[in-house]
Amino acid sequence: MRELDDRTFDEAIGGGPLLVDFWAPWCRPCKALEPILGQLEETISVARVNIDDHPTLGARYDVLSIPTVILFAGGERVSSIVGIRPRSHFDQWLSEVLPATQVDADA
Repeated sequence: MRELDDRTFDEAIGGGPLLVDFWAPWCRPCKALEPILGQLEETISVARVNIDDHPTLGARYDVLSIPTVILFAGGERVSSIVGIRPRSHFDQWLSEVLPATQVDADA
């Protein structure tokens, strides 16, 4: 999973669908979410932002609780999930907010 920062963030979200995990090293739910996001990388691109190191990015998207996972496409915020959820929840969410061909094609 690639780490984004203030320099790389805008370019990363500018393309196809990208899930961005806003997290922090001290956050236990964030750590619990890592394997689920790793599995999702098989179907969609995933990156993350450490909000301790890059608080302006979290503030820019009103991230008030972590983990927060935001789906971006074409530079725009599409949808978000706050908190830890099972893999099935993410699969359902993605099927609702993205066309099926986009999810598999852009991984």
